Amino acid sequence: MTHRVVIIGAGYAGLPAAQRLARQVRPDEVTVSLVSAFNEFVERPRLHQLAVGQNIEQLPLARYLKRSAVDLIAASVTGIDLAAHELLTVDARGRQRSITYDTLVYALGSNINISAVPGVAEHCATLSGRSAALELHTRLSAIAASGGRVSVCGGGLTGIETVAEIASAFPTVTAHLVSASKPGGWLSDKAQRYLDDTFTALGVSVLDGARVDHVDAGHLALTDRRRVPFELCVWAGGFSVPTLAGAAGLAVSTEGRALVDATLRSVSHPEVYVIGDAAAAAGDWGEELAMGCRSGGFTGPRVADILAARLTGRTPKPFRYRYFHECISLGRRHGLVQFLNADETPKDRILTGRKAILYKDITLNGAKLLFRHPGPAFARRRHVTFTQPRLEVVRISDALPP
Repeated sequence: MTHRVVIIGAGYAGLPAAQRLARQVRPDEVTVSLVSAFNEFVERPRLHQLAVGQNIEQLPLARYLKRSAVDLIAASVTGIDLAAHELLTVDARGRQRSITYDTLVYALGSNINISAVPGVAEHCATLSGRSAALELHTRLSAIAASGGRVSVCGGGLTGIETVAEIASAFPTVTAHLVSASKPGGWLSDKAQRYLDDTFTALGVSVLDGARVDHVDAGHLALTDRRRVPFELCVWAGGFSVPTLAGAAGLAVSTEGRALVDATLRSVSHPEVYVIGDAAAAAGDWGEELAMGCRSGGFTGPRVADILAARLTGRTPKPFRYRYFHECISLGRRHGLVQFLNADETPKDRILTGRKAILYKDITLNGAKLLFRHPGPAFARRRHVTFTQPRLEVVRISDALPP
C-alpha cells in the first residue's frame, strides 16, 4: 500500500515542501505529487521589475524538480471533496481529472484582492502574474510616450515598490500613490524618512488618508467625493486568499485563511495540512503571520519535516517562526531593508541605497537556491508506518511554551 501525498500550489511554500518531503520518504511507500496551474515558478516579489521592462529569469518548475521524486501535474484545482479525499482538476486543454490523496497539503497562496472595491476588476491593472506584468509594461510604455498619469492604489509593500519602480523607469510618467493610510507607516521613523525622501527624489506624489469608494473609467472616486484622474491605475490594495478551502468545508478564519494547529494541520480535517498565505498560522506572539513570501515560505520546509515525522511514526516538532527583516526595492538605485524584532515590530536599524537592493537580491536568490537544494543536508529515507490520522484540535497558545 502506497501513501499518496498531494500538494496543490507550487509557490514559495508548496515547491520546497514537495521536494523536501520527497527526500525523506521512500518512493515505493510514499508518492509525492505537486499540482500547479503554472509551468513556471512565479517570482512574485520581482513582478514590478518585469512590469517596467527588466529581464527577469523564467524559472520552469520542471528544472527544479528534475532530480527529485516529485510528480508534477499541470492543472488547476477546481474543487476538493474532503470526504472522498479527492481533488477535481482541469488542465490547460480543458481536460478534467480527479486526483485522490491520503494526505493533502493546501498551498494555493494569495493574490491581489480585486473584489473589495467596485470597479477595480474592470478598470485597474494588477500584478497578478507574469502575463499581467508583461501586459502592464506595454501599457506603461505607451503612457510614458505621452507623459500620462499613473495612479497606484495601496500603501503596502506592493504599492510602494510598484510606484517607485514606475517613477524610476519612466521619468516622463506622472506617478501618484493613493493610500488609505501612510505608506510604510509600520516602519521605523528612520525608515519612513528615507522612504519619504526617496519618493520626493523620484517625483512620486503621495495622497494618503484617501479611501477609494469605487473606480470608474479614468478616475478614482474617493469616499470624501474627491476624484483622482488617471490614464492607468495599478491596484495594489491588499491580498486575499482563494475561497476553495472554505467552500470545500475546511475550518477558516473570517478572512478565509484555514485554521491550523501548531503543526500546520487543519483543525477540522486532520488529513489536510495548510501552508503559506492560505494558513492562519501564528507566531509565538499569537497573531497570524503576515501574507507574503518572507513568512509563508518558511512553512513549506517545516510541513515537509512534520509530515515526514508523522508518516514514519515520530512526533513532529511544532512550527515556530520569527521575523528578521523586510526588504523593499525602490527602483534600481534606492532600496530599504527594515530589520525587525521577532514579532514584526521594527528595530531602529535599517539598510538603504544600493546595498539594500543587493541585500534583497541575495535574499530572493537564496530562496531559489532553497528550491534546488531543499535539504535536509543528510536526508534519511525512513520506512513509513501507515496509520489513520487522528484529529487533535490543538490551540497555538497551548502548543507553544510561555
